[in-house]
Amino acid sequence: MRAAFERASSRYDSSAHLQTRVAEELLERLAAFRFEPRTVLDLGSGTGRVTRELKRRYPRALVIALDLAPGMLREARRHQNLWRRFARVCGDALRLPLKDASIDVLFSSLMLQWCEPLDAALAEVRRVLKGSGFFAFSTFGPDTLHELRSAWAEVDGYNHVNHFPDMHEVGDALVRAGLMEPVLDADRIEVGYGDALELMRDLKAIGAHNVTAGRSRALAGRSRLERVRQAYEPYRRDGRLPATYEVIYGASWGATGRPAAAAVGGVARIAPGSIGHSVRS
Repeated sequence: MRAAFERASSRYDSSAHLQTRVAEELLERLAAFRFEPRTVLDLGSGTGRVTRELKRRYPRALVIALDLAPGMLREARRHQNLWRRFARVCGDALRLPLKDASIDVLFSSLMLQWCEPLDAALAEVRRVLKGSGFFAFSTFGPDTLHELRSAWAEVDGYNHVNHFPDMHEVGDALVRAGLMEPVLDADRIEVGYGDALELMRDLKAIGAHNVTAGRSRALAGRSRLERVRQAYEPYRRDGRLPATYEVIYGASWGATGRPAAAAVGGVARIAPGSIGHSVRS
C-alpha cells in the first residue's frame, strides 16, 4: 500500500477530484464547531492540501500532516508557505508515532478504509486524542464501486475491488474503541466516465490499491480488461458510465482514561460512574 501511494504522489492532486470534494464537505462540518485547538492532526494527509486549510483555520495550533508514504509528504512542501507552515510526519495509522492524549482535533478524510483491522486504527485514534478532543472522519462504505465489482465478477472469481465496512460496523468499531457519542451518516456520489478503463486508470493514478484477500496476483491482460469493459457497458446512462461512491461521514469525542466498552449486538455497556463531562467549545 505504501508503495502504491508513493508511486501516485506526484500526480495525486490532478486525479483526486472525489477526494477533494469529500474533504471539503468534512471541513464544512468541522466548521460548525468553534474550536481553538493547540494540536491538530491530519491523519492520512496525502499531499497536504487539506492540512494547509486546517492551518489556515487554526493558525495558532501545531498542525501535523501524517501519511504512510514519504512521497506524499514531499509533495506537501508545495502547500506550505511562510505563514502557513505545518509539521510533516511519516507514520502508520496502526502505530501512530505520537504521545497519548496529545491531539485536540483529529481530522481524517478517506483514509480509514485502508486500515486493517479498523479496530486497531481507532484504538490509536482514541489513544492520541485528548479526552475532550474531537475526531472528524470520512471513509468509504460497501456500495462503493459496486458497478466495477459486478463487472469484474462476470470475468473471473477474484476480488478486484476492496470491500468496505458499512455504517453500522464503523459505529460499532468506534464504540469498541471507547470513543464517545459517535454520529454517522452516509452520502452517495456518482462520478461519470467515458469507459471502464478510464475509471481504472483514475484509481491507479491516486494509488487506490486492491488489498483484499482473494485478489489476483497476476496482471490483467488485454482480453480480460476488454471483457470487463463490455460487462460494465449495461450501466451506461446518457453517454456516461457511472461509478458510485458511498461515503460515510462520522464524528466522535475522545475518551482518554476511560476503558473501551465491549459492544454486544451493537449495544455498549458503560458503567455510569465512568462517565464524566466533556468540555466543548
